[in-house]
Amino acid sequence: MALSCGIIGLPMVGKTTFFNLLTGAGVETSAFYSGKTATNTGHASVPDERVDHLSAMFKPKKTTYAQVEIIDIPGLVRGASKGQGSGNEFLAAVRDADLLAHIVRAFEDPEVLHVDDSVDIMRDISTIDLELLFADLQLIETRLSRINSGHKKKTEHPLEEQVLKKCQDILLAEKPLKLMDWSEEETEALKHITFLTNKPMLIVVNIDEAQLALGDYPGREQVEAYCAEQGYQLLIVSAKSEEEIGQLPPEDRELFLSELGLSESGVSRMAKAMYAQLGLISFLTAGEDEVKAWTIKKGLSAKKAAGKIHSDIERGFIRAETVAFEDLKAAGSMAAARDKGCFRLEGKEYPVKDGDIINFRFNV
Repeated sequence: MALSCGIIGLPMVGKTTFFNLLTGAGVETSAFYSGKTATNTGHASVPDERVDHLSAMFKPKKTTYAQVEIIDIPGLVRGASKGQGSGNEFLAAVRDADLLAHIVRAFEDPEVLHVDDSVDIMRDISTIDLELLFADLQLIETRLSRINSGHKKKTEHPLEEQVLKKCQDILLAEKPLKLMDWSEEETEALKHITFLTNKPMLIVVNIDEAQLALGDYPGREQVEAYCAEQGYQLLIVSAKSEEEIGQLPPEDRELFLSELGLSESGVSRMAKAMYAQLGLISFLTAGEDEVKAWTIKKGLSAKKAAGKIHSDIERGFIRAETVAFEDLKAAGSMAAARDKGCFRLEGKEYPVKDGDIINFRFNV
């Protein structure tokens, strides 16, 4: 199953605009709060300079980038953890996501009203964080009540009740569960429960073009300090500028970005950050038919990685013929990389590295 990123935030902050920019879905956006409860799902290609380089080298019939599933989750309002607004839909959708990207509004626009009538980034981040925290507390209370409801305790694991109470204390101190160092036993005790504050979080501050030109926005220092304290990754992106970039012919995009002082688009940075935060890496296959980035979890063995291509390759695995992308790039061609001794033969337990170009030898 593909790992997914849920785009969350208050209404009217640009969530669906970012969803469209990432997936090319063209879902309708609105300049007023509609109270929508529909969840949109699509896939974002993860830009990869290595795939581009191999594509230029092999000129294949097809080029395929890694993908991340993106879920555009309904806008949250205060009280969602108690079912207010689209709260129940929000919480159901957000539990299914492996990573959360919280879009926060820094831009001012009199035509797009803020749901709280004013722009205040720290207030908005706190609103969402507290709703996730309250939802986790509610889940713990329900679970503890169920454990202790009969004559005999009904736990999935001997340590479950004890670890749930530890989680409760952490949440009551207004800290996300992801900040805790859990022992293997504690992790095992709670593996059947999905906590929202334990999910990796990306904060994306949606700025306007004037703020982009300045390289600053109101509340920046507080936001940076808070993200560092909570263990959140922070990205600054202007959805409005990204829409303009997306409408330009490819040859003009680089010029426009350099005029803004950027080396790559914000949407590119977002897709890459999502991929990295999900603990994903890519190995590559290259030939005249196709150049492709294959998505795997970091640390996966060569034999298991072979199974991503086809179960027969995993079953009949003999060796992985491997060259690191940087070595190939430095050599200039596959033949030159071979002459320089850059190719390696790796066995089934070899942990595949990000950017490995692999040809699997197998026999079935």
